Amino acid sequence: MVLCSMSRGRVLALLASAATLLSSTLASAQQWPTKQPIKFVASLQPGGLVDLFARAYGDYISQKLGQTIIVENKPGASGSLAAQAVKSAPADGYTFLFSLTGTLVQNKVLLKNLSYDPDKDFVLISSMFSGQLPFLAAKATGAKTLAEFIAYARNNPVSVGTWGAGSGAHLAVEALNQQYGLKMVAVHYRGEAPMWQDFNAGVLQGGMGSYVNTAGVIDGGFGMPIAVNTTSRLKRLPNVPTFIEQGAKSKYYPLKGFIFLAGATGTPPEIVNRMSELMVEAGKSERVRKVLDSFGVDEAAVGAAEFRKLYDEEAPVWLELVKALGLAAQ
Repeated sequence: MVLCSMSRGRVLALLASAATLLSSTLASAQQWPTKQPIKFVASLQPGGLVDLFARAYGDYISQKLGQTIIVENKPGASGSLAAQAVKSAPADGYTFLFSLTGTLVQNKVLLKNLSYDPDKDFVLISSMFSGQLPFLAAKATGAKTLAEFIAYARNNPVSVGTWGAGSGAHLAVEALNQQYGLKMVAVHYRGEAPMWQDFNAGVLQGGMGSYVNTAGVIDGGFGMPIAVNTTSRLKRLPNVPTFIEQGAKSKYYPLKGFIFLAGATGTPPEIVNRMSELMVEAGKSERVRKVLDSFGVDEAAVGAAEFRKLYDEEAPVWLELVKALGLAAQ
């Protein structure tokens, strides 16, 4: 027999209080949103693909909900600053995280004393394919193919810009170093905009990023696209072969990676489901499809279930690559 010092009346009072609180929470979720604004915290600077996607999808959702959505850019520490801000905010459906793969995956092993737990502190809502990422060789290298760039790197110091430690661009550089015995240096920036500024100024010999940001670099004659990641060519650059087509063998190249929307753990399921539905709906709208086309992105946002599937498939491979390339924090 289990004895309890709490009176029956006290137990009933606590149960009633809990029921009232649950009822209030459910009612609040069902009425959401009732206040303004809803905030998307973007982990990179304005002008990059994360920022542009946050604004494009946010504008559509704002119109559907009749509520203001603002994008707050909080770059730094490979997405950690933005993630910490969302983790610390109330899980009430008014603050969301807009970031890249590394914030949820690579940071687990890249950063010591991570201020958040990627698996426990966030609920996945939607993911977006960022598109094939062109790798550009600076005009000064004279390279027009991956083989020519590798030959240049064997005989010259080469610095390649990335948008963060452990990012796809970083892994591409380290994979090429490992496969071809090179010593290229990966230079990390807080976003693509400052990276391409340095590239155009001749500070960098290579760079890798989204099509929307590389287009101006290519058109300006500052660099030549010599490869793209994933398993298929970019429709906007049909004559540029993939890394895989040119003999690169890392497990990184077939990975898609993702830009994502997430909320703090504890966000009511009704709100998570509604935001997931709105993101998918936004991806089908004429306005967002035009934006995606201008960015050279062929796939729109998917919902929470498909995002979870992609995450479960790719996250272990990303982590394996980071560790195998010796990038994990000691």
